Amino acid sequence: MPEPFIVRRETQIAAPRATVFAYLTDPEKILSWMGSDATTEPYPGGLYLLKGVSPRGGVARGVFREVVPVHRLAYTFGWEGGQEVPPGSSLIEIDLIEQDGGTLLRMTHSGLPNEAQAAAHATGWAHYLERLTIAAAGGDPGPDKGVSEKK
Repeated sequence: MPEPFIVRRETQIAAPRATVFAYLTDPEKILSWMGSDATTEPYPGGLYLLKGVSPRGGVARGVFREVVPVHRLAYTFGWEGGQEVPPGSSLIEIDLIEQDGGTLLRMTHSGLPNEAQAAAHATGWAHYLERLTIAAAGGDPGPDKGVSEKK
């Protein structure tokens, strides 16, 4: 059986877990680091909808599966109109761990269909987690120019 395509990322954020959790669930705070419009219903079965992601203006949609305030989020994820990663086809799990006077964010994105999609999402996560790290710590990540396509 082939190895599943998974993206794993960690980032240390100079902010308490409650602050980081708010930047992952509060639509107004989400927009400071990602997207142009957000709707979140952070409870199991609630909607996760983020519009205007990347220069292509993608629409990400999913459903919250697990919400443990200030500790853990899990939600399905996919792209509206996406053939390879349609809404709900992958799973994002985020754990927030108190560490070094701040928060260690540990993210796993599983259920991606192939190596190309895993690589594309790894690039996207690197970009957006960097922006989240700045925003949640009280900084301004500036306007989102999206993920640059390096060839």
